[in-house]
Amino acid sequence: MLAIARFRVPLGNADQFKVDIAAAHQALATCNGYIDGAIGQNLDDRGLWVLTTTWLNVGSYRRALSSTVVKMQAVPLLAQAIDEPGAFEILTSE
Repeated sequence: MLAIARFRVPLGNADQFKVDIAAAHQALATCNGYIDGAIGQNLDDRGLWVLTTTWLNVGSYRRALSSTVVKMQAVPLLAQAIDEPGAFEILTSE
């Protein structure tokens, strides 16, 4: 399962956002079922950021969102994500 959260961040807030998104990613990475993740910043629009995480299954992802650490470190940031579908089933893999 692939989870994608995109964020619109004013350029003046980029330094703090980078710290916050790294903490959110770290919290998610400690959860059972976490496989991989990455933080990205758009090359053409520097105010657009993304956090992607890959999970063993959707249940692992949902349980991660319920953990106390994630509720404290990641959920406040994830609540700021652009409102769009972000959970994807992985159909192919290298």
